[in-house]
Amino acid sequence: MKALWKRVCDLLIALPAVVILLPIFAVIFVAIRLTSRGPAIFKQERAGKNGRPFVFYKFRTMKVGVDPFGPSPKSGDDSRLTHVGRFLREYSLDELLQVFNVLNGDMSIVGPRPLYISQMTEWDDKQKKRLLVKPGLTGLAQISGRAELTLEEKLQLDVEYVETASLWLDIKIVFATIAQVFGRKSIYEKRYSQSEYTRGQDK
Repeated sequence: MKALWKRVCDLLIALPAVVILLPIFAVIFVAIRLTSRGPAIFKQERAGKNGRPFVFYKFRTMKVGVDPFGPSPKSGDDSRLTHVGRFLREYSLDELLQVFNVLNGDMSIVGPRPLYISQMTEWDDKQKKRLLVKPGLTGLAQISGRAELTLEEKLQLDVEYVETASLWLDIKIVFATIAQVFGRKSIYEKRYSQSEYTRGQDK
């Protein structure tokens, strides 16, 4: 029953969001195509609920030819970022396209961020609990430090979310995310992991 209500809430948010955001999507699409070579939309397989692969969408923020599995930018000066891409990242506009993943049922509005499929083999049994729910547009880790957190800390918060998930927690995460975006909290990671391991980041 909880999963059903969460799906209903996802649709109640995602459906009107798509209608409202379509003009913005159109502007972003054109801006990317006019200012850099390559497709406007970036697609990549990510790990969904129970580890099931799904195609993840976002607006392209990096130049064509960049390693899609490379480390995430640590600042807006990263030479791999396009001019438009830098702006999209800093306002989290590149992630909005994932509302279509929510409509498809592959993602939820709130949940652990979808990571690479290859990363699943690196997690212990507790960390794999994050796969018990659908990945989300935003999550507990994103409002609890985001770029300031290491991968290990994010995984710990993901598991905490799975163990304590509720409608009230989802509402708090959504409003905290909105406040964070408008507050322009830094999205550039200071340190990827406790060991500075840089492969397989959530780009």
